[in-house]
Amino acid sequence: MRNDHMLSRSVVRETICRIERGFALVAIGLLLMAAPGMDAWAQSLPQPSRTVFRCEVEGKVTYSDSPCLGARRIQIEPTRGVSKLSGSERIGNDVRVERHREIMAEALQPLTGMDAKKMQLFGRRLKLEPTERQECFDLDGDLATLEQRESTSSGSQLQSVQGSLLKLRIRYRELGC
Repeated sequence: MRNDHMLSRSVVRETICRIERGFALVAIGLLLMAAPGMDAWAQSLPQPSRTVFRCEVEGKVTYSDSPCLGARRIQIEPTRGVSKLSGSERIGNDVRVERHREIMAEALQPLTGMDAKKMQLFGRRLKLEPTERQECFDLDGDLATLEQRESTSSGSQLQSVQGSLLKLRIRYRELGC
């Protein structure tokens, strides 16, 4: 009789844990769906791109968030506020929101398995249609493969790879991946 009671308690505990995990996942989903809406009142400008392309055309070097043929991709990290001489820190609302998201992502990482950057990417892609989301996922792999191939190619093969890479980068940007 005692074993039956212990067994039923463990079953109840396991069921409660599953329900709590389910509620946590639903809460994460709701948070991620609400997050894009919170951006609207926090900032009216579009989110800046952290990917910059270094383009060289006729000997002139330009940097842009738009890809070009033969562009080198550069990852940038924007500044996170200004510190005064007094030691106090002055940050804008956009940085405050970003820090809040990072803290939330860190807290939810045991449940989601995603760090802050992956969580932001997931939240941004959540707004896309399922077919577009899948295309973004496919583009991630294709871009990585072509960038690797670009680094090892030369001559006419290099031009072909760069042309394909440009098409994929433009599509990636159009989709808002």
